[in-house]
Amino acid sequence: MGHLDHAAFGLLTPVLSYAMAVIGAALGLRCTVRALAASGRSRRNWLVTAASAIGTGIWTMHFVAMLGFAVRGTDIRYNVPLTLLSLLVAMLVVGAGVFCVGYGRDRVRSLLVGGLSTGLGVASMHYLGMAALRLHGSIGYDPALVALSVVIAVVAATAALWAALNIRSAVAVAVASLVMGAAVSSMHYTGMLAVSVDVVPSGDALPGATAMQFIFPLAVGLGSYLFVTSAFVALSPTERERTAYAFAERRSEATADPSPDGPGARDPAGRRAAADAPTPQHTPAR
Repeated sequence: MGHLDHAAFGLLTPVLSYAMAVIGAALGLRCTVRALAASGRSRRNWLVTAASAIGTGIWTMHFVAMLGFAVRGTDIRYNVPLTLLSLLVAMLVVGAGVFCVGYGRDRVRSLLVGGLSTGLGVASMHYLGMAALRLHGSIGYDPALVALSVVIAVVAATAALWAALNIRSAVAVAVASLVMGAAVSSMHYTGMLAVSVDVVPSGDALPGATAMQFIFPLAVGLGSYLFVTSAFVALSPTERERTAYAFAERRSEATADPSPDGPGARDPAGRRAAADAPTPQHTPAR
């Protein structure tokens, strides 16, 4: 049985992975709030951004945490296609849940269906990512802890979607994001506690890419995407602000433009029109 180390770099990877989960959750919640206040193409675009943000945050959290995962007695490699597939699964299942909430008429049913599908998808992403591991030996799982990690994933996903439906203020979104980040991290480390590795020493080269060759650059890129998207959302006006700007612009135009029939209007030749009232005549006194 190989010794498992879940924090080979100390607290760096757990803290950084938690931060990624919080940022993804906060960005996803803000985008969902924007989507619920919009309609048509704007709503769809905001929901797509929310799904990509939450999915990216969850995936980045998982693999940043995996940077600190080590097994004594064997190197670790990652199957690149399976790892990328886990990222795609994360975005698709979160997108399904977000769109279910964004367009569902029955909010309770949408919340339950979306939370269940998203939670199962997040758990699938986690264990698909674990299936991408390549090492000298075999990996086993504790069924009870696996089931617990799936339950945590479903509860966390349902809570995230509930927050998207009911939370509006920035402070409440920040608090919900901290809680959601903790829930996603708990799901990950519960799943990792379920792992056991039976190491078989071997001198053969392992297939796949190392974490620093593939996982680290991809995680940095996705993390940069989250920060850039956060800046875009922060600078983008809300629907209420757009409506206020449009109203103020129309009011300004109405104030600045003279009426065509008013005393200040000009005739086609460019001369100012005279007032309708006749010019008073001076009558000399007798």
